[in-house]
Amino acid sequence: MNETVTFRYKSTIARITSETEFIKIAEDEIIRRYNEIENYIAYYPAFGKTLKPYQVKDDADRIVREMADAGRICGVGPMAAVAGAIAKYAVLAMQKAGANFAIVDNGGDIAILNDQPVVVGIYCGPAEIHDLGLRLPARSTLTGVCTSSGVIGHSLSFGRAHASVIISDDPILADAAATALGNRIRTKNPVLLENAMQDALKFGVAGCIVIIDDYFGFAGEIPELCQVEMNENLIAK
Repeated sequence: MNETVTFRYKSTIARITSETEFIKIAEDEIIRRYNEIENYIAYYPAFGKTLKPYQVKDDADRIVREMADAGRICGVGPMAAVAGAIAKYAVLAMQKAGANFAIVDNGGDIAILNDQPVVVGIYCGPAEIHDLGLRLPARSTLTGVCTSSGVIGHSLSFGRAHASVIISDDPILADAAATALGNRIRTKNPVLLENAMQDALKFGVAGCIVIIDDYFGFAGEIPELCQVEMNENLIAK
């Protein structure tokens, strides 16, 4: 039977869902990968501060290189992908240990391995559009669902979207792309929003969603939309 726990390590607060035997594996992996990133920043502080693409050393840990690659693709700093990166590696570790169902929600940046359908709610705070969810079909490979907001949470965004959501096979790319898309959402102008979403698809993601006030838009391929009753107690914070 699956269980959900909230795991805290330094600045990471993640909700982990899987069978009990895999929870500790995810927790250990979060610590390991967090420390790899932290150690790289100790030697190269610019990696943790820059808002622009950053070239890392060839011998950097894989998670660091993947964050830098995603930042380069999306035109943002590598730390824009940190939450999705940690979530991804935690789920991969659970999968390697034998899990078929594993979810790590790292502050709204979610890595999902689901051998059964699962619904992911989109938290939009005070937006006029709310209680929306994505119904993800069962699959044997990872899905990343990552969200950036200029209104909710502590993550840096230069936009004012209530939610800029990216769906991708790679949670690291999804996280960086969500930041890049969110940075461009500063008005409800439909033409500008459509252009921003179409540009986000050029990053190589499957689809995207933008919610700002009473506007809802999407581009690319997104899962089935459904209505959900949002429970703020389920949000890692």
